[in-house]
Amino acid sequence: MAERAQPSSEALSQLQVVEIGSSAATSYCARLFADFGAEVWKVEPPAGDPLRSSAPLTPGGQSAWFAFLNFNKSSIVIDPADPEAVKRLTLLIEDCDILIDGRDIDGANCPLVDVAAMRQRQPGLIYLEASWFGREGPYAEFTASDSIVRALAGLIKLVGPVEGPPLHAPDFQTGVLAGLWGFIAAASSVFARMQSRAGRSYSLSIFEACISLSEYQLFEAFQRGEVMCRIGINRFWPNFPAGIYETKKGWLGVTTITPSQWRAFCEMLDLPELRDDPALVLGADRLQHMEQIERLFIPRLRRRTAQQWFAEGLKLKIPIVPVPEISDLLQDKEKIDRGAIVPIVLGKERALTAGSMQRLTLTPPRRGGKVPCPGGRQGFTSSRPNSTTGVSRLPDCSGPAEQPLLGTRVIDFSMGWAGPLCTRTLADLGADVIKIEAIQYPDWWRGVDRRPDYVNRQMHEKTLRFCMMNRNKRGITLDLTRPEGLSLAKRLIAGADIVVDNYSVDVLPKLGLGYGVLRVLNPHLVVISMSAFGTNSDRRGCRAYGSTLEQGSGLPSVVGTVNGPPVMSHVAFGDAMGGLNGCAAVLVALIHARETGQGQLIDLGQVECMMPLAAPWIIIQSLCGTSTRYGNRHPQFVPHGCFRCAGEDSWIAVAATDAGMWQRLASVIGRSDWAADPSLKLVDRRRSIEDTIEGAIEAWTRKRDADQVMAELQGVRVAAGVVRLPIDLLQDRHLRSRGFFQEIERSFIGAHLQPSIPIREGARPHSIRRAAPTLGEHNSEILADLLGLGEVEIAELASKGIIGTRMLSEVELRQGRRSRETST
Repeated sequence: MAERAQPSSEALSQLQVVEIGSSAATSYCARLFADFGAEVWKVEPPAGDPLRSSAPLTPGGQSAWFAFLNFNKSSIVIDPADPEAVKRLTLLIEDCDILIDGRDIDGANCPLVDVAAMRQRQPGLIYLEASWFGREGPYAEFTASDSIVRALAGLIKLVGPVEGPPLHAPDFQTGVLAGLWGFIAAASSVFARMQSRAGRSYSLSIFEACISLSEYQLFEAFQRGEVMCRIGINRFWPNFPAGIYETKKGWLGVTTITPSQWRAFCEMLDLPELRDDPALVLGADRLQHMEQIERLFIPRLRRRTAQQWFAEGLKLKIPIVPVPEISDLLQDKEKIDRGAIVPIVLGKERALTAGSMQRLTLTPPRRGGKVPCPGGRQGFTSSRPNSTTGVSRLPDCSGPAEQPLLGTRVIDFSMGWAGPLCTRTLADLGADVIKIEAIQYPDWWRGVDRRPDYVNRQMHEKTLRFCMMNRNKRGITLDLTRPEGLSLAKRLIAGADIVVDNYSVDVLPKLGLGYGVLRVLNPHLVVISMSAFGTNSDRRGCRAYGSTLEQGSGLPSVVGTVNGPPVMSHVAFGDAMGGLNGCAAVLVALIHARETGQGQLIDLGQVECMMPLAAPWIIIQSLCGTSTRYGNRHPQFVPHGCFRCAGEDSWIAVAATDAGMWQRLASVIGRSDWAADPSLKLVDRRRSIEDTIEGAIEAWTRKRDADQVMAELQGVRVAAGVVRLPIDLLQDRHLRSRGFFQEIERSFIGAHLQPSIPIREGARPHSIRRAAPTLGEHNSEILADLLGLGEVEIAELASKGIIGTRMLSEVELRQGRRSRETST
């Protein structure tokens, strides 16, 4: 047996990573490795990474975006004109564990190297390459930017005023989102290599990574047959109210989904006429009366401050939260203490920014660091592996295709979106995920309706959102409030590698499954608590959804126009970001556990996972005491925005990311005089006439179909993308050509589509091996095969309601409670 490596306070300190090319996604991916101690070498040309000039800039002229993406890395300058350039780069790569390649986004004058040949010579090398749209497909050669990709992925059209234009969030989202996916691919490959010694090669589509956010709305719209449209700032179908509202002092984020939350909200505001109206019980019903409802409750909210309403909401279990400004985050002691806000050094400047949100408690991430100057090296001491450690580079032996986590078992105590996305990703990568529900309290994404008709027609088995988020898993029902169910759960945990929990922080401890108990059951266990605010947060008792997390993150304060309200950019952004950060954290802890035998607790605060999306503004605020909103404009690119096309609510996103692109754009729209004017090559000169430029663009676009505009502009290498609805993605020609949506069969709904993950080991997407489980579908299989129970024991559990395959109605729940109270 291989000797165990010595425990390290940095989980990935034995890894060496090389980053080539220039891409926000690959830079963020590499920085996540640096956060946990890996030695990361960033290869730059003599002029430096092009992202070093990305706005917004600090008073000292440093890029805030580059700083966030690159602290704790070392830089090495390789001049492609140097005769030894290829040799130097080849030697650097051949000595590393992971090569992260952003050249398809921007080559950054990187010397040409034959990666395929290097992988043959070094079969343990893990390789990740990123591109906007993937190597194949109709969009493969498109020119793009962050906003263009988000427009095409259905992430812009539903935001903003009803009349338009759709409203962009700041241009820093795809790098964080796709960077997380890249890290998940590479980290899972590190884990697989500890067993098979073989490296893996992944490609990452940034466009497909963005669909992690829009897939929920896509399938909701598809199943309900309703036309999802833009219904106003801080309004999103299918729930209402779920937005941001002004109070006596400050802004308040509100989300009401369940009937009980709506009733409590109305009671808090002393509005019995709304509470008792049977036509307003469900969120979808309230959407039909938005103006009428807001006229009644908005004046009431202005009577008290956001903090006062928050305190009241805690008592009533209403998902409401104060909406902070960036300045509030910088003064938030809890976020500083938790490492959500960290110090960084940029040349002679010292700033604050968002830290690493993967909150491992035994091997925590670094808290801040130094941004390298070109050619600058960090002062860390590398801990390179020897021939007996788990991550050593040994000759290749084949591992299971597509399943780097094969042989890993996950016990899944999660519901809704965030936790199930974490575990779905683990399952997609080969882990055996056992989802634990109860017939008394199944996953609420099956539906919150407990009326007899809903239950008897088994409508809880027909929700596409649940099926989408729980594929590739096995399902069991256990009543954890009863000793028999709790005992079986403990036996499953004793044989597992990972436990995932996204309940409120006190739920599992009250059931007898707190971390202290789990650690005794299984010392090697990785346990992640994915609560909204963190296990020790002052806000730990706050009920929260993905919308609550966005509202409380600071991001809305940098979205929208200068004099407008803070703006939500998604119906439930926080869920997907929490899920992907949770998966990334689990993989780091899993690598450490496999190498050292030590399990640990991960204390993930999902609200913190949203903060990297505002990271550049946090840096600027910390240095300047202020930050700027740009609306649909951009601090660096002119023009940049959404422009109306022919047809109803039809829009195109356009971005001129350099002077050459501006000239080609001007020529296409018939302004050859602008194209020939040398002064307009300068961004500042174009910004002085930005209104005029935008008017000319829209005069040209509004006479044309949006897809025609995209084709014409992309034909001359101008970044442009149609502003799609999420449901439009089902017919997207690029996604169809790449087989992104896969058809599978499932009981109760038959054939249905599933989205793929955005990382691939070959030309085709990872296969979907099984449909989402029906309620309790694998009870007998798991209890018999894993725990050794016989048929009689399993039947007795079913007769007692410990397990089952049918959801209980509200009436049956009450009857069951009375029966147990009587028997005791």
